[in-house]
Amino acid sequence: METHRIIRRQVTVGGSLRKVWAVPEVGILIPLVLFTALFFVINPAFLSPNNIGAMLRATSFVGIIAIGQTFLMIAGELDLSVGSVAGLCAIAGSWLMKNGGWSAGAGAMAGLLTGGLVGLINGLVVVRLGLPAFIGTLGMLYIARGLVYLITSGYPIYPLPASLKAFGAADILGTSWSFVIFVVLVIIADFVLRRTVFGRMVCATGGNKEVARIAGINTDLVKISCFSLIGMLSGLGGFLLMSRIAVGQPEIGVGWELDVIAGVVIGGVSLFGGIGTVAGTFIGLLVMQIVRSGLVISGVSTHWQTVAVGVIMIIAVGVDLLRRRAKTS
Repeated sequence: METHRIIRRQVTVGGSLRKVWAVPEVGILIPLVLFTALFFVINPAFLSPNNIGAMLRATSFVGIIAIGQTFLMIAGELDLSVGSVAGLCAIAGSWLMKNGGWSAGAGAMAGLLTGGLVGLINGLVVVRLGLPAFIGTLGMLYIARGLVYLITSGYPIYPLPASLKAFGAADILGTSWSFVIFVVLVIIADFVLRRTVFGRMVCATGGNKEVARIAGINTDLVKISCFSLIGMLSGLGGFLLMSRIAVGQPEIGVGWELDVIAGVVIGGVSLFGGIGTVAGTFIGLLVMQIVRSGLVISGVSTHWQTVAVGVIMIIAVGVDLLRRRAKTS
């Protein structure tokens, strides 16, 4: 009798563990905890309030854009222009505020609309004209960055409204408004992707486009919507960084596209579409930032940051491939 109870208990525990492992975010939570513990042991200052606040602020700008990239990659597409679009939107808003006398709110709205318009153009070029997303958005990367330098002639735009500076410099719960906005957007976007009709259409579009069409989903509209979404979020990320530094800097967004893709992939979003969560992306971005900050605070050369992110990204993609092969076998 006792033996039967032990067996039943083992079966129950085994079933519970399988349920836990079935949660997509668990796989990335483990390295998050391990990296955090490792760098804390090396240098306890790693978890000081100031360092935590700095890490969260640094994550927020790229993280906001990564939310849109999550939707787009799950839908089966990719946007390489996000960094340049973020810079273009920040410069457009700052130029209007300085030379047009626009308020901070109006400048922010102009930046978001600029991003949404560029995203719409990307969507039409990729979906309607049939250009590969890699080529179409790479071209937009150069166009947007070129426009930034044409508008600014390579010089920063300042001064900007005092209200914008106050917003960017505000200390909210040890972080900033940009991180608060990021967390709110993560919660909303994760709910949309998991629980709404649009979220299910995004997953279906990336999972199997033909089956989604047969089911009555307008896959073209879904993809164009995701391109527009990431354009607007790119504008928001660029504008928030501009408010933080209080200058319309032409270099805003340079290299962000690689950080965005790395964070999304590390967070478990499949490069092949159809699989991923916003919560996973959030954790992936934290892992990337923890590794970078941890290496710096441990006294390791900053050049190793890029190496470490690349290694983690390759491992994440490898895990995704193994998971797909296991499902098909």
